[in-house]
Amino acid sequence: MKRTELMARAIVGAWLLIALAASVWPPAADKVSLPGILAPPGIEAWLGRDDLGRSVLARLAAGARISLEVAGVVVGVTALLGTALGLIAGWCGGLVDTVLLRLTDLFLAFPGILLAIALAGVLGPGIANVMMALCVVGWVGFARLARAQTLSVKQGDHVQVAHALGVAPARIVLRHVLPLIAGPLVVEASFACAAVIVAEAGLSFLGLGVQPPTPSWGSMIRDGARYLLVAPHLVLMPGLALASLVVAINLLGDGLRDRMDPRRP
Repeated sequence: MKRTELMARAIVGAWLLIALAASVWPPAADKVSLPGILAPPGIEAWLGRDDLGRSVLARLAAGARISLEVAGVVVGVTALLGTALGLIAGWCGGLVDTVLLRLTDLFLAFPGILLAIALAGVLGPGIANVMMALCVVGWVGFARLARAQTLSVKQGDHVQVAHALGVAPARIVLRHVLPLIAGPLVVEASFACAAVIVAEAGLSFLGLGVQPPTPSWGSMIRDGARYLLVAPHLVLMPGLALASLVVAINLLGDGLRDRMDPRRP
């Protein structure tokens, strides 16, 4: 295993532990300390304090919980929905396949993040609406991948034998097709996690995501930008946190893709 992948696993694991710890940390994340307003990193506050004297470290931990929760829910829903639609379209073909292709082309005609911003703006700010908006635009990649993989797998000898033996189509899909296409879908899910985390931070930065006083890395960067010259840690800390998690997840996705490549010796 490559050293970079080991580091990526360590970073993702650390953020998962921090997010779990944040479930009992919210009071610290919202605790106001007026004497510590804009305090730089130090012994009392390792990563400094924000414009209300709240601990940046505690708010980063709470923000990690929000980001990972959103990523887990959105990727889970979009993976299930997109995989199901892709399997049905690839297996049935004909009109069903054509309708799915036209539907995915319609969604791909608009940049995903812009469509998510529009949906979040229509639905209103809030974490639930952000999840809904990201789910609406996130299933397309899984559907296209599942369809393409299904088209290649359903011509296999084992599928033809199952047909000849009279096995029900639903059973063939679940027992003989889905396990063979699961690998690429897992890789797609890892990259989708990173994309969702960035999208959630972007929507929160624009004020369409998590609402105060609940912390989010995107809203922390937005609020800290006003004090960039006097308290740069308010932007640097959440920015580094976001970058470290997204890069680590992408590195894990690259590692999964390399290991699942059938051309790899």
